[in-house]
This record gives sequence, structure tokens and C-alpha cells, in this order.
Amino acid sequence: MSLKAFHLIFITAASILAFGFGAWMLRAYQAEAQQSDLVYGVASLVVGLGLLVYEGFFIKKLKHVSYL
Repeated sequence: MSLKAFHLIFITAASILAFGFGAWMLRAYQAEAQQSDLVYGVASLVVGLGLLVYEGFFIKKLKHVSYL
């Protein structure tokens, strides 16, 4: 597995984790209404979106490099 393929898998997994954590915190905010849960939830969703944007730029930049 190339470094490019590993990087794409790792960034995808990190963004899924960030979205999952964000959803979990927003549900906790709905249940308990603690301000910190809302902050963590929104911040995690923003990080997840940032990771997806980064992944798009990474794919564009290294489109000529093989996945193998």
C-alpha cells in the first residue's frame, strides 16, 4: 500500500470519527443542555468538514501519483 493510499484511508477514517463524535455530542446537548456539549459537537463537525476539504485538495495535488 502506498503512502498516498494510506493517507486517504486515514483522513477518511478521521473525518468519519469527527462526524460521529459531533453527532454524539449534539445528541448529548439535546438530552442535558450543557453548553460544552454544543461547543464540542459543532467544533467536531467543522473539523470533519475541514478534513474533507483537505482530502479534496490532497487528491487534486497528487492525482498523477499512483495508489500502488
